[in-house]
Amino acid sequence: MPAQMVTPPVNKNWRAIKWIAGITALLFALLVGLIVFALIGADIFSQGGQGGLLALFIGLVFATIPVPVYVILVLWIDRYESEPIWLLGVAFVWGATIAAFLAFFINSIGGAIVTAVANQAIGEFYGAVISAPIVEESAKAMVLFVLFFWKKDEFDGIVDGVVYASMVALGFAMTENIKYYSQAALGGEGALTVTVILRGMMSPFAHPLFTSMTGIGLGWSRLTDNKVIKYIAPPLGLLTAMGFHATWNLSAMLASSSGLLFLLIYFLLMVPAFVAALTVIFFALKGEGKIIREYLQPDVQTGMLSPEEYASLSTIRGRMGASMGALRNGGFSHWRARQQINQVASELAFHRRRAQKGLYTNQQDVVNREVAYINQLFDLRKRLQQR
Repeated sequence: MPAQMVTPPVNKNWRAIKWIAGITALLFALLVGLIVFALIGADIFSQGGQGGLLALFIGLVFATIPVPVYVILVLWIDRYESEPIWLLGVAFVWGATIAAFLAFFINSIGGAIVTAVANQAIGEFYGAVISAPIVEESAKAMVLFVLFFWKKDEFDGIVDGVVYASMVALGFAMTENIKYYSQAALGGEGALTVTVILRGMMSPFAHPLFTSMTGIGLGWSRLTDNKVIKYIAPPLGLLTAMGFHATWNLSAMLASSSGLLFLLIYFLLMVPAFVAALTVIFFALKGEGKIIREYLQPDVQTGMLSPEEYASLSTIRGRMGASMGALRNGGFSHWRARQQINQVASELAFHRRRAQKGLYTNQQDVVNREVAYINQLFDLRKRLQQR
């Protein structure tokens, strides 16, 4: 029998406060999102008059329809220890509302000031190449830094950094695309088609790629024991995100006068950067597999996990094979139980690693979590044995 977890009494008042705070934050974010949408709508109506409503609707549809596909692709990356849905939602909503509002407000004011002091061309250059990369990447990075310091038990490394960064970037890109697609719709089918090709087909990965640099920096900081890298990696990642963003925006500005230069930057910089990011993710996933092998070894010795289960848990292919086997032998309920075993086993391994690295201050909480995970594994394996 598994050990029993010693749980502290639940403070119902504290739980109620957390629920109220969460609901309040969500309502505030939605209010900010409505303000951003209203500002975008006012801008479109000022340009298109009566046709602005249709253009805004087209922009909204084209910007939101692909989002579920992109989200699924991002979640597919997180193969070992899936992040909580509510935290992923926090990142996405932040990007779509708060970050978008900060970027719209600060970029607009800064661009207007530079235009008034210099001229429109310089103002547009400042807004696209200087202000937007700094402001937008900083606004998106805010929630990543909050999650990094606040949810140490969920922000374990590079893969987590990329996943959270991609979610906040997808939210931001969705809101931004509403504006750009709506403006393009005012120009007719030709302008809309070009915009969809550039933003929806050639560069849907642009914002996730930029912000993933910040996520990689934070994840690297979490993994390393080198004090210098631990402090340098996060700001270096943010600066890299700004640099990529500035280069991309500059190439987009030059596209109207030199399509060849745009294509050169796209294929010589952006595509290799994307491939490099995928390579980093690949090796980060292999690293997570090593963590699971190392920290689940004691459970093989105690008999909690069989050698076959232990081997399958350590690789993505093994997990997929075990899940498909459970589906064939026991149906959906067994498949679901195997998926949960994969998740809980990963949580246990990463929990032990966090404890070893001294990320917890309450040792009783460390013990309670350890026992809770073991109890869950025991119950899930028992469910799999039932026919």
